[in-house]
Amino acid sequence: MENIQAIKQRFELIGNDPSFNRALEKAAQVAPTDISVLVTGESGVGKESIPKIIHALSHRKHGKYIAVNCGAIPEGTIDSELFGHEKGAFTGATQTRSGYFEVADGGTIFLDEVGELPLPTQVRLLRVLENGEFLKVGSSVTQKTDVRIVAATNVRMTDAIEKGKFREDLFYRLSTVDIALPPLRERKGDIHLLFRKFASDFAMKYKMPALKLTEDAVSILESYRWSGNIRQLRNIAEQISVLEKEREINGVRLRNYLPDIGKTLPAVIGNNSKSDSEFGNEREILYKVLFDMKNDLNDLKKLTNELMSTGSAQDVREKNPSLINRIYGSEQELAYEDVIDQGHHESTETNAYEARPESNYKEQHTTAADRYDFAQEIEEEESLSIMDKEVELIRKSLERHKGKRKAAADDLGISERTLYRKIKQYDL
Repeated sequence: MENIQAIKQRFELIGNDPSFNRALEKAAQVAPTDISVLVTGESGVGKESIPKIIHALSHRKHGKYIAVNCGAIPEGTIDSELFGHEKGAFTGATQTRSGYFEVADGGTIFLDEVGELPLPTQVRLLRVLENGEFLKVGSSVTQKTDVRIVAATNVRMTDAIEKGKFREDLFYRLSTVDIALPPLRERKGDIHLLFRKFASDFAMKYKMPALKLTEDAVSILESYRWSGNIRQLRNIAEQISVLEKEREINGVRLRNYLPDIGKTLPAVIGNNSKSDSEFGNEREILYKVLFDMKNDLNDLKKLTNELMSTGSAQDVREKNPSLINRIYGSEQELAYEDVIDQGHHESTETNAYEARPESNYKEQHTTAADRYDFAQEIEEEESLSIMDKEVELIRKSLERHKGKRKAAADDLGISERTLYRKIKQYDL
């Protein structure tokens, strides 16, 4: 078995990441056998290099190596491509054709994007894996083939199985050995090495000096997400090589070639639904808001009742300073007429929910069921109309002072200007 460094040199692979090295090591170990291999990883990580390594290091290295992109072949013709067809098997089949499994007998077939295979083709493939037999399309004669299959996919096969898009038995036959290639963002130490390799290749191709990155550019390169992985990095290196006249690239110039840089992407979570604890926390916050709202409404009702019974806003203010400050703030300049205004405004914005009498309300020792009942009750209770009380107080004050606005305003604890505005507002 060749060592990892020799494999890298032979197949021109760049990188020293431990997970990348482990993938190459597994490929070298499994190559001398005929075990089926499934290569997994995101699009653009270089999965096509693994089957080439396996074929080159196996006893089949002198046989044919055929790479098939299963996702690029139409569903109606893929069976014919893989297994061949007889003359007249379907419209357009003017002659007998040999499929890949017949042509690659004794060699290796690489099935890229194997997760895209239609279900009928999966049944045919399973038969080949189990006993090496297949039927041409339109034929009843069984043929034998000795082919090593290496498959690759960038989809989560477990999800495809759950959705009924991929056969579970075929998955286990293909994944006798699973080789996972890490995404480029998890190989931060290899990113600059790969960029230098690509820059050197394009410098030779386009006959120009190779690119060099400044330290800040290297830092940006290594922190970028690289959703397209090595394929995207290669394209970026080629763009910069062709478009930039300066051969030294700093961070500012590099940013112009990196799409969506600076945007953080959400982490992938297996279960998108919220946990019970998260819902519980949200419920507790909602209950607290509702309880606070009910307290404020009860206090506001208490103030209104006292104002109606005494007829003097000044007495109510002196008797309940802490209550007024708690609801409306401790600003000394806050006139009591604004207390009434705010009470009316708040009752309007909150749909004027009327709270139960304070004696009936127990904030302590409530159960979850009580809280649900309370939340439902708030929506059903009749609204408290502060506006009606306010109109009634203004009428009484004006009558008491025989229409003298200044005296009535003083009695109500509001300014004469505010009283004039209220008279006009309520058409008194």
